[in-house]
Amino acid sequence: MRRPELRKIVPLADTTIYEMERRGEFPRRFHLTSRCVVWDLAEVEAWVEERRRASDAAIIKRAPSPDARQRKTRPVRH
Repeated sequence: MRRPELRKIVPLADTTIYEMERRGEFPRRFHLTSRCVVWDLAEVEAWVEERRRASDAAIIKRAPSPDARQRKTRPVRH
């Protein structure tokens, strides 16, 4: 699949995908021609399913919730 189709399945920024590819955390793209880069649909779907299982098992570290009391513009009143 080409990049537009990949974006519909994996809503991550291009740079995030490229960094994850470089670290071996995302399926690698390959060249069909000198100007056409694609990803294997089956590999991407397997990666998404693996991430779903990891998320369900709470293996993926999640970002902490922001502390609204530390806001600079509209602090929360108590």
